[in-house]
Amino acid sequence: MELLTIILPNLLLFIILFVSISPLSHGFKEKTLAVGGIFPMSGSWAGGNACLPAVLMALEDVNNRTDILSEYKLEMSYDDSQCMPGLGTKVLYNLLYSKPPKLMVLSGCSIVSTFVAQAAKMWNLVVLAYGASSPALSNRQRFPTFFRTHPSATLHNPTRVKIFKRFGWTKIATIQDTQEVFQSTKEDLDKRVKAAGIHITVTQSFLTDPINAVRSLKRQDARIIVGLFYEDVARKVFCQAYKEKLYGKKYVWFLIGWYPDNWYKQKDDSINCTGEQLAEALEGHFTTEAVILHQDSSITDVGMTAKNFTSRLNEALNETDTSKVRGYPEAPLAYDAVWAMAFALNKTSIRLAEKNLTLEDFDYMNKDITDEIYSAMNSTKFLGVSGNVAFSSQGDRIAWTQIEQMINGTYHKLGYYDAVADNLTWFGKEKWKGGKIPQDKTVVVNSLRVVSPALYYSMCGVAFLGILAGIICLVFNHLHRQRRIIAYSQPLVNSITCIGCMICLLCIFMVGLDGKFVPKHQYSTVCQVGAWILSIGFTLGYGSMFAKVWMVHQLTTARKKERKEWEIHVVIAVFLLFDVAILTVWQIMDPLQRKLQFFPLENPINTEDDIKLLPQLEHCHSEHLSVWLGVLFGYKSILLIFGIFLSYELRSVKLKQVNDSRFVAMGIYNVVVMCVITAPITLIIGNQQDASFAFISLAIILCSFLSMGLLFVPKMVEIKRNGVQHEQDNSGLTDSLVSREEEERHQRLLAENEQLKKQIADVEERIKDVNGKLQERARQRVLLSKEQKIQVQAELNESPKHNTDNKSCAEFNRLNSKKIRFCEEVEEVPNYPYLSPDRRQLSPRITRSEPFC
Repeated sequence: MELLTIILPNLLLFIILFVSISPLSHGFKEKTLAVGGIFPMSGSWAGGNACLPAVLMALEDVNNRTDILSEYKLEMSYDDSQCMPGLGTKVLYNLLYSKPPKLMVLSGCSIVSTFVAQAAKMWNLVVLAYGASSPALSNRQRFPTFFRTHPSATLHNPTRVKIFKRFGWTKIATIQDTQEVFQSTKEDLDKRVKAAGIHITVTQSFLTDPINAVRSLKRQDARIIVGLFYEDVARKVFCQAYKEKLYGKKYVWFLIGWYPDNWYKQKDDSINCTGEQLAEALEGHFTTEAVILHQDSSITDVGMTAKNFTSRLNEALNETDTSKVRGYPEAPLAYDAVWAMAFALNKTSIRLAEKNLTLEDFDYMNKDITDEIYSAMNSTKFLGVSGNVAFSSQGDRIAWTQIEQMINGTYHKLGYYDAVADNLTWFGKEKWKGGKIPQDKTVVVNSLRVVSPALYYSMCGVAFLGILAGIICLVFNHLHRQRRIIAYSQPLVNSITCIGCMICLLCIFMVGLDGKFVPKHQYSTVCQVGAWILSIGFTLGYGSMFAKVWMVHQLTTARKKERKEWEIHVVIAVFLLFDVAILTVWQIMDPLQRKLQFFPLENPINTEDDIKLLPQLEHCHSEHLSVWLGVLFGYKSILLIFGIFLSYELRSVKLKQVNDSRFVAMGIYNVVVMCVITAPITLIIGNQQDASFAFISLAIILCSFLSMGLLFVPKMVEIKRNGVQHEQDNSGLTDSLVSREEEERHQRLLAENEQLKKQIADVEERIKDVNGKLQERARQRVLLSKEQKIQVQAELNESPKHNTDNKSCAEFNRLNSKKIRFCEEVEEVPNYPYLSPDRRQLSPRITRSEPFC
């Protein structure tokens, strides 16, 4: 008994030591298989911080299983890639050129996996990625030996499309980093949304700085926005989105769901926004991510539940706040990647045994073993801690997608989507700011700009009063048509003027008719009727006044002093026919149609709806509108100019046949001034419906009221003041109206005046001729009398100057008188042309000398 007590403990100790140093302590696995690992421990996605512990934990669990790779123990060599492709490729080469040969390589980070997978095929090496989502890696021609337990980023796109359809969004926008993983995802999304009848209206990309891209989204009114970028870039994007107010009840953001839950709270020196500001901008956004943790509490094929895995991982990480550990959401994928590798190698070893080969025979030149590993990986399927693990023909992980929404700063699950079965499980827990589903675009509501009802009705009221006044004038003109004051003012022409003014006033009712009264299909008719009414009314109103001043001009300038009244009517008829011809051809060849003028979008007043108002203004338009208006207004402008010229020329003329010519001239002044003012101002303010309508209406009202007032009010006042007994006196109308005899006498005096002017001109011409003849005659007489003068002087010199006898004295006086006559005729002849005031006698310029004796 004592011997047993001594031997038994020693035996137990021996057994324990033997077991500890024997292969049985490691599942009785004597052989070692080498694999490589590339982990991003830092960089843009430092997922290795959580994935490496998960991989080491999986290697331990696999090596402890005796039913998987019973003869082999997995060992892994690994290094840090910093999520940089160049450094990751260098790590791969180091693994390849260090013994023993690596059967497979684990990789993380899409950009590193792209280079590693592309290079690994040269060494017949199978690559299995635990953290690579780039859709570009699904290209079997480019990456023939690549698999991944991390679902492709394209897995999110069917889920996104399903959500778009659920909420009725047909227009979306995208903003992405320029890296290949996001570019490939965007290209796949383009194809899927196009097939679903959804349009990507805005696409923005950026290299490093997203400021301009975010601003462009705001400027182009993006509402449903899909963001494709890494976590660190996401903070920059939403910092700018906060500044641009690109969040709230009008916007919905879709992000990648593999960010840590508190990713926006991480301190980031590259942005100047706080965590609270980012949380405000992120409120309500959606995330889509593959289901990377088994949802049931059942034990998986790897021998534990998802909850057990999480507990062991947290213990290994020794971190209370696992959200601070980069790559924590992908840790189940890394864990299952090791198990997928183990299952595939286990299946491969069985197949190689049938060919008398082993896994130890693998080298980088043996493609047969690589093909067996590839085939085994392609058919691997098991339930892991991340859910069902299986690979598509492109090497992609087949998985469900989880949809979450941030509500009050916390992510809440909204549902799951199985893309294979096209089954969406929706919990209905989504929440919207404002209580309504945001719209995928700004709802543009057409807002027709119409004339203010108060303005329209007030102007129509004034126009109606003008029409009543016109009717009163017509009645007055008809009742008193036999009165001289009316009869001598061309009453029929005045009635035409009044009718024209009434038609123009009627046009105010047509000008103000718009969409609030007239349907779209009838608006062109309103345009055409309005053009006819205004043109005809102007022609009757102004044309009749023009015809009257034209008649006055003919009476005062033509030789025929009597004009027929029908001549005025012919002038008006010519104007009217010209209008009808132009309007008819215009309506047949290029009729007026309804045309809308659009203005910049405006914000509605007193509404919280997400709408914009698109102001529209109706216009009457035709293809060659400027040509027709040029023709129509051209000849009317000539009438206006000619009319005001005639009115100015005849401003002081008074005729019995047209006793109100000066009032007609004043009416023409009024029309011309209003037209000159109205036409250019209307073109300037044409976009302002109220101002344009008010200005046109006031111009028509002023012209019509003043024209009718000038024509009829003085006559009414005169008739009321004088009564029937003073019918013959209508001097108050034109200051004084002359009788027919006085007018004829006035005409005779005018004729005599013209005749006297001609006679005076003839007399002046005759005087000019006489003066010329006198001067010529004087010159001739001077030349002819020189010799006689010399002779007379000689005789005087020879005569006795001191002889006192009567004979001598008489002779001397005779000679002296002769000398004086010669002096008068010869020396003073140049003075003869100067006539006396009565133009009958020459003015003597010399005094006769007294006789010598």
